[in-house]
Amino acid sequence: MRINLTSVFVDDQEKALRFYTGVLGFVKKTDVPLGEFRWLTVVSSQEPAGVELLLEPDAHAAVGPFKKALSSDGIPFASFAVDDVPAEVRRLKALGARFTQDALQIGLATTAVLDDTCGNLIQIASLQ
Repeated sequence: MRINLTSVFVDDQEKALRFYTGVLGFVKKTDVPLGEFRWLTVVSSQEPAGVELLLEPDAHAAVGPFKKALSSDGIPFASFAVDDVPAEVRRLKALGARFTQDALQIGLATTAVLDDTCGNLIQIASLQ
């Protein structure tokens, strides 16, 4: 068994696509119209055949309060691996990303948390 797809709830799929590709550096893999929404996935540019991230519309009534509660409590919805957190923080800030937690060493890990502009906090992390 392996993970082939995971999702992040977004308030605007087009805005999310711009952020996840233009800022985070993912690449669009699938874009299929489904009425009002799309089956829209991105993948790591380093692993184009790897796990897909579905930019899932947050239209379900339960999602808004869930996202708001996580964000208010400072809890990231997803975590992405990077090789060098401080360098990635600098790169992403230069692209306009807003961080709620700058690079922080926690035991063997270094993490940082940013706002994805779509209602989520996203953690980036690396292990020493």
